[in-house]
Amino acid sequence: MDKEYHVISTLVEDKPGVLQKVAGLFNRRGFNIDSITVGVSEVEGLSRMVISVHADEKGLEQVTKQLNKLVDVIKIKDITKNAVKRELCLVKVNIPNEMARAEIMQYTNIFRAKIVDVTEEALMIELTGDAKKINAFISLVEGYGIKKISRTGLTAMARGV
Repeated sequence: MDKEYHVISTLVEDKPGVLQKVAGLFNRRGFNIDSITVGVSEVEGLSRMVISVHADEKGLEQVTKQLNKLVDVIKIKDITKNAVKRELCLVKVNIPNEMARAEIMQYTNIFRAKIVDVTEEALMIELTGDAKKINAFISLVEGYGIKKISRTGLTAMARGV
């Protein structure tokens, strides 16, 4: 079966070990989690976990049923098709000369990114957006020499009410 890309939003109790339990269920099913982000939610004592994974429908359905059985899991929703998805990326780009600095700064403006640190040798740029936008920016600046990249992984929220 073909594995499709899925984004799962899960509301969980904010206590130690919950992330490990959830990730363990995916692991036991043989799914590699592409990204997992966890943070506080709008409900005190609960965290929102956003998981992106490639999985077939049947396997994902089984994992979802098992997740629902965990006491720490309050709510699960597949938001693959109807969500706003974003990622944060920090990119440290080498500056070989002043012309390169100006070009990188232009790319930064075009992509609505921010320069968050400047040295003589490098610019650190903060960029938010979907994976395509971030990948496109990285492709543009990699010719200058990328010193480091740090990406948060996907976070998402269902559209509408």
